[in-house]
Amino acid sequence: MQYALTAEQREDQSAFAAFADEHLLPRANQWDREQRLSDEIVELLGKERLLVPTLPVEAGGRAMDVMTYGLLSEELGRGCGNIRNLVAVQGMVAHAILKWGSKEQADRWVPRIGTGETVGAFGLTEPEAGSDARSGTTSAERVGEGFVLNGRKKWISFGQRAGIFLVFAKLDGESAAFVVERGTPGFSTTPITDMLGLRASELAELTFENCVVPKANLISHGRLTFDLLATGSLDYGRYSTAYGAVGLAQGCLPASLDYARERTQFGVPLKEHQLVRGILTDMISGVDAARLLCRQAGALRATAHRDAIRQTLIAKYVASQTGFRVANDAVQLHGANGVGPDFPVQRHLRDAKIQEIIEGTSQIQQVQIADLTL
Repeated sequence: MQYALTAEQREDQSAFAAFADEHLLPRANQWDREQRLSDEIVELLGKERLLVPTLPVEAGGRAMDVMTYGLLSEELGRGCGNIRNLVAVQGMVAHAILKWGSKEQADRWVPRIGTGETVGAFGLTEPEAGSDARSGTTSAERVGEGFVLNGRKKWISFGQRAGIFLVFAKLDGESAAFVVERGTPGFSTTPITDMLGLRASELAELTFENCVVPKANLISHGRLTFDLLATGSLDYGRYSTAYGAVGLAQGCLPASLDYARERTQFGVPLKEHQLVRGILTDMISGVDAARLLCRQAGALRATAHRDAIRQTLIAKYVASQTGFRVANDAVQLHGANGVGPDFPVQRHLRDAKIQEIIEGTSQIQQVQIADLTL
């Protein structure tokens, strides 16, 4: 399997890195403190067609290939995990509508998400149904020429900002997916703040109380809606999260190397202490190994290989745990500075823990990987 990047992909990666250096790194700590992204960065991402770059050009994207999208996710993750999360969620919502909705539905909503005219949110998780998302109890009933939704969703990324929500509910005993627009009567959002990490992902709880949704907003209904639409969207997000975790770890690595070179303890730089060199070696090798797994997953996804889903699960499982270990080691190497507000490693550590949970916890990944292998 060939994992080497093409000249064009290397050029794109350099451009993504420059974008992160200029627009994300200087502001990421501020967004984390304020628990909100600036409107300006969301508008810029839309203008640059980076919110859903994998969409066709006419739909608001760049027609970006899957490997290049991974490289983008890595650089966004290095700069700001919340931005990486925003881009992943927009892709999950837009591609679900594009693939499973009608042409009229795709024409109506997808370009608005791709260009940043509106933000999308993925309404799957419920207060009592996190990892067991299939057991969600949000209901939809047919009434006249539409549907009435009742229930709650929780921990929905960008639920505070979104104008379009892809919402999953039970209709006639089977899964269904609807687009619910902000302002729909009976639909409300409540901000969720002070999370451990990804604090600028603007989480919200969604409440549906006799919320009337028109017939034209039904995207999919039937036995395969969850198995294909929901899990396919999660697979898209999982690939982004895997690469984003590598980027997060990469963001910790140079900070730790620089600190080890400059910080003096017991009369010598930290890097001269054997235990510190051992920690740095584990960080370096862990980042490289996780990146290779992401490259492998990307290469398989690019060819629609039958093992692509399993390899994406493996990449997310390993990369998210590696990201947490590397961030934890980075904080440890920084000592008291590592837990203060002036060094980004403490933000990376908090964000890294969330990446072991979103798009399927590490334990769920273990079950899924085993199921697809044994």
